[in-house]
Formats: sequence, C-alpha cells, structure tokens
Amino acid sequence: MDLEELKREMQEAGEKAFRAKQLYEWMHQKLARDFDEMSNIPKALREKCRENYSFTALEPVRIQESATDGTKKFLFRLADGNMVESVWMKYKHGNSVCISSQVGCRMGCRFCASTLDGLVRPLLPSEMLDQVYAVTLLTKERVSHVVVMGMGEPLDNYNHLLQFIRLLTDENGLHISQRNVTVSTCGLIPQMRRLAEEELQITLALSLHAANDKKRRELMPIAKKYRLDELMDASAYYFERTGRRITFEYSLIGGVNDSQTDAGELAELVRGLNCHINLIPVNPVKERDFAPTSPQKAAAFKNKLEKNGINVTIRREMGRDIDGACGQLRRRELHR
Repeated sequence: MDLEELKREMQEAGEKAFRAKQLYEWMHQKLARDFDEMSNIPKALREKCRENYSFTALEPVRIQESATDGTKKFLFRLADGNMVESVWMKYKHGNSVCISSQVGCRMGCRFCASTLDGLVRPLLPSEMLDQVYAVTLLTKERVSHVVVMGMGEPLDNYNHLLQFIRLLTDENGLHISQRNVTVSTCGLIPQMRRLAEEELQITLALSLHAANDKKRRELMPIAKKYRLDELMDASAYYFERTGRRITFEYSLIGGVNDSQTDAGELAELVRGLNCHINLIPVNPVKERDFAPTSPQKAAAFKNKLEKNGINVTIRREMGRDIDGACGQLRRRELHR
C-alpha cells in the first residue's frame, strides 16, 4: 500500500490516521523486518496488524561475493517457498541493485537461465521492493540506483511494476530518483507504449540482441510477435512522450551476432533515434552453447558503431565468478 491507501486502511480499522505515517516510516525508511520492531506502535495495534495483514520480509538463502570486483549476489526465499535473485554492484556513481520482477520467466530467450524452467508467478510490488530493502540492510550501504533486469520480464508484470516504482521513488520512503531507475524489456510493444503514457522519468532498456528480424527470432521468441520496425517506432514514441533517451541492450555472442556486418545493420537500425547502446559480453550458461565474443571483436563492434555517430559502451563484466547472470543461482539451488 502507498501512504494514502494505508491511511484509509487504518481509519477503516478504527485507528488514527497518524498511525499510518508511523507504520509507513517503519516499513519504508527504517526498513523494519516485522511488526515487533515498531516500538512506537501500541502493542494492540501491532497484534491487529499481525493477525490481519501480511508483512513481506524476504529470507536470504545464499549470498555470494565476487573475489574480483566485490559484486554480491543474493538468493532470497519468498513466503511461499519460491526463490528469486538480486545482484548488488558498486560503482563510482553509487551502489546499484538489480532486482527480479517474476519467479522464472516465460519469454524463452535462448541465452538466458531465468527462462529455462518457465514462469512460476509474478512478484508482488512488496516482493520487488523488499529485494532493495533486504540488500540495503545486508550490505549496510545505501542503494542509489535500481535496475529491474533480473529474473522475469518486468512489463509482463505491468501493474505490480508500476506500484513498485511509485513506492520506491515516494518521498515518504527511500525516495530514490525516478531517473535512477531502469526497467528492462524484451519488447512488449503495447506495454512499452502504455509505459510512455505514464510519463515517468525512468530509463527504458530494450533487449535487442540482433539487428534483423530473422536472427532476432532465433534468439528471442517474442520477436515472432513484434517486428523490429514496430519496436523502433515504440522506442521513438517512448522518447517523444518522456524525453528520456532509450537504451538498447545488445548481448554479444561469439560467432552469432558480433560480426562487422551485424554492427553495420545495428547502426542502420537505430539511425535517427536518440539512444544509447549497451554492449554486453554474454554470460555463459551451462545449459546453452553460447560463448561471449572476444574482447577484440567487442572493441571492433563498438568502434564501428561509434564511427556511425552512435553513443555506445561495453558493459563492464561483473560477478561472473558468482553466477552473475539472471537465473543461474536459483536454478543451481533448486537442483541442489
């Protein structure tokens, strides 16, 4: 619930409205893990809350820390026994958390571990939010940036995603800037257009991974439903409505989509769009036979895009030694 919903709930329960503000502060500023921590709430109200409401507090099952870059990967257990992953990354500009939006995923992208067992269920706004809160408490460091790019397709959980963003950026809570929130999508066009009309100031990151429809259909089943020209139109619409430059995520897979021809097609595809391209050396997944491109080919790919006047970076690889890619740690734990 947001603060206004909580106020109405408290009044309907026969409580004073200011109790809602106290509860909200305990949950979203002090990051309490249960009602017992709320020392200025009367014991009778705490009992009433415990009896009538669920309180989301994820249980850490496993925490892995990279020996090379300090990245931490968290496996959390939900109240129903399902598990999700979150990743904490330290950058010069602040600490970033990558969270999951679903248990599993139904999009079927061929290079991703999240989708291997299909979709179990969407996450509630509270379950998305508590990944950020739990990581903040466990690392004892403030989170400044949040990326919804872990397990799941965020726009396939649209309403819960929207409520999560509102709670995360609410001035009465952690108050993380909308400009520091990135939402990834594999390209659900109706939801992309709907999100543009919400006029939020978040960054939309579109998983592209190929610059022609044939190759994209081989990598991403969603491409059988939505063509690249439709995706480019939706991306332009998002910029037009929000003023926010779109990011195109492009996983470089050795011998699959990393040639100079691929780079030329990509440059032509995004020509005229206000965008940024993020090149990602693909994380090896043992159930797949894809390998990352070589550093030399990645640099040549980037160079070709830059010569075409395109803003591009190669994402620094983080967490490879701790199953950093989406879905790997959960899958290993389930098998164990």
